[in-house]
Amino acid sequence: MSTQREHDLVVFGATGFVGALLAGYLADAAPEGVRIALAGRSRDKLEQVRAGLPERAHDWPLVAADSTDPASLAALAGSARVVATTVGPYARYGLPLVEACARAGTHYCDLTGEVLFVREAIDRYDAVARGSGARIVHSCGYDSIPSDLGTLLLHEAAGADLDRVRAVATARGGFSGGTLASLLGHVESVAGDPAARRIALRPHSLSPDPAAEPTPRQPRDAGPPRREPDGSWTAAFVMAPFNTRIVRRSNALQEWSYGRGLRYEERMAAGRGVAGAVAAVAITGAMGAMVGGAAFPPTRALLERVLPKPGTGPGEQARAKGFFRHTLTGTTVDGRTVTATVAGSGDPGYAATAVMLGESALCLALDDLPDRSGSLTPVTAMGHTLIERLRKAGHTYEATAQ
Repeated sequence: MSTQREHDLVVFGATGFVGALLAGYLADAAPEGVRIALAGRSRDKLEQVRAGLPERAHDWPLVAADSTDPASLAALAGSARVVATTVGPYARYGLPLVEACARAGTHYCDLTGEVLFVREAIDRYDAVARGSGARIVHSCGYDSIPSDLGTLLLHEAAGADLDRVRAVATARGGFSGGTLASLLGHVESVAGDPAARRIALRPHSLSPDPAAEPTPRQPRDAGPPRREPDGSWTAAFVMAPFNTRIVRRSNALQEWSYGRGLRYEERMAAGRGVAGAVAAVAITGAMGAMVGGAAFPPTRALLERVLPKPGTGPGEQARAKGFFRHTLTGTTVDGRTVTATVAGSGDPGYAATAVMLGESALCLALDDLPDRSGSLTPVTAMGHTLIERLRKAGHTYEATAQ
């Protein structure tokens, strides 16, 4: 590994709930000799986090940096090969760090699920990052690694262009306070800005060249409850409006190698029979109420009071009881069916996400990767190298053609 930078990997936001989980994962999983530092606004809080980590992390350096202080971010980026950030909502706090990393030639990974933030980061800093050699990799957690890597495996198992892919998500666990804050902020932004709403609703809003995208109509992101061909019920999936656009960006960045006519959708599993139908209706209603409420200031203020706060999360036992499973079913242009499964243990928004972001950061810091730079996706930045890391970490990645 290079010794030209002081740190191989810096965790920015280590004093937050997910940042501390990420630091804990790296303390257990990082190979000996990897130079890791913890960064955040408060040195005192960083010292508290470090003291709670395994002994091997007790000499990790601490770096004071603030999203509102460009000079501190420039120094942070210049000291590191990779910065992994959990500081969100990213639309509010993320762009200055993207800029610092893009200019310094520092690889970057985050947990964002915010279309408008990623679009702005692409427009402003993709060319800068390509010039410096930085890999700017968004969405390296439950948003959107299962969707992105699962579709890659699905296509490779198919051995042909894909016509349609449906991903069905099953999970036990809660959304982090940061994820909910990002969702509320996104709804607020699009509610008050017609131009932002058009970007968010565009199926290929994260494409490198939206005008060059093929014309097949994409499935709806938020449809009504639906009974699937196998008899199960599904509901709209809250992450679909973002995950679908990451998958489509991966396809476009690879010259539409999955298929120029690919139609990709995501749904949430609700179960079978009457119970499944009732659950699908309840999920759809709850999502509609939350999104609708977030669009109006009085109800948004109420939601902000009652929903989990950023920087908070469940205890260790609750996190351990969680799991996620993405089942992807694809149809090729010649009519064959292929399936893929991506699964893991631990609350998807916390424990499993710490694994995904941790392995992404280690992958960017240590592994021999494709010669790509700029604003990338997990697939286009790391691909199979990351899949193998996640398999070794205990996650399932498998695909079969029928």
